[in-house]
Amino acid sequence: MNLASIREAKASKVAECRALLAKAESEKRSLNADESKSFDTLKVDIERLEADETRAAFMAEAERRMGGEPVQGDKSFADLERSVSLLSVIRAGMEGRSPSGAEAEYHAEAQRRSGRRAQGTLVPLAALEKRVNTTTGAGAVVPTDHRPDQYIQPLRNKLLARKLGVRVLSGLSGDVSIPKFGSGTTSGWVAENGALSTSDMSFDSVGLTPKHVGALSEMSRQLIQQSSPDVEQLLRDDLSFGIAQAIDAALIMGGGTNEPTGILATSGIQTASLATLTWTAVLAMLEKLDLVNATAANWLTSPRVRTKLASVQTADALPFLLTHGRVADIPLSSTNQVPEKAGSPNTGRLILGDFAQAMLGIWSELDILVNPYDSTAYARGGVLVRAMATCDVAVRHPEAFVVADDVAIA
Repeated sequence: MNLASIREAKASKVAECRALLAKAESEKRSLNADESKSFDTLKVDIERLEADETRAAFMAEAERRMGGEPVQGDKSFADLERSVSLLSVIRAGMEGRSPSGAEAEYHAEAQRRSGRRAQGTLVPLAALEKRVNTTTGAGAVVPTDHRPDQYIQPLRNKLLARKLGVRVLSGLSGDVSIPKFGSGTTSGWVAENGALSTSDMSFDSVGLTPKHVGALSEMSRQLIQQSSPDVEQLLRDDLSFGIAQAIDAALIMGGGTNEPTGILATSGIQTASLATLTWTAVLAMLEKLDLVNATAANWLTSPRVRTKLASVQTADALPFLLTHGRVADIPLSSTNQVPEKAGSPNTGRLILGDFAQAMLGIWSELDILVNPYDSTAYARGGVLVRAMATCDVAVRHPEAFVVADDVAIA
């Protein structure tokens, strides 16, 4: 029996056990003699299947390490990522046991690939981006319908930097140094029998070093014990936003204490002025990129600058600077993650560039550690959940970005 079949059989047996317990609980009684016998038989079957699963998983891992063909039915690493349940990881930590199934497999494989031992349980960053489809059937006639699928999310900043094409380097282990071309040889014309001037090529490098970002949250025991897919999505959303917002902010600005150095804080980016917001000034920004052979792929700004651009015409009776979401036929995105400059008056920033020239290096997938013994949370029956990731940001070509930070907005 292959690994997938073993897990399917085990899931079926567990479902039967759960059905026996649910029936007895609904009738407010203990298991009768026949039910107890059936439950014990299923328990033995489950334990046998778990032993088979351990052996099959070991063989699958051994064959992967040998570079041979995986056993029939074994999942690829990408498929394994999609099978990880964040809720299962947190529930296991709350109950004081190690994760099992896909979560245990992913954790072991991620540790093997990174060459490091994690404090908690590793889950893929992609697990925080899953979308859970939920359905609702005909509800019972009750005074109030609780609709977790209609949970009202807080209003949050748009997270755009990675969506604009930032390069992501995952699975890193040591510090990263990427060689970079500096300057090349110089050619020139000479007279007959004239000597050519000597010129040398020079090289530089761009480095990435691990930096840590995390979030700490207290969650109720009941919330984590719920099996509803809506709760799974709620936990993902809550944990992912804190981590994703910090990474997104670091990609755009960064440069603070213990933070990566983002685009705006990188030395060597080009600057421009939009103190007088005109079509000519916009064209000047485009020209700066053309002169260094960089691609003007996207504009990025804050909401108030976006409003300002949409209110200024290129000339009388001609389109506004921002028309149909584009400036100079280049798409513009806005988010509160782009910081404004305080002053008198306040000014906003407009970034133009090729965001593929920014790199996000990831050393650690999301590391989840559950602490059910914190004194404050323990008194309420809750648990503390810590999520951490290790990453860094670097810009390959700073000159591929032009920033105007003097757009008047107030």
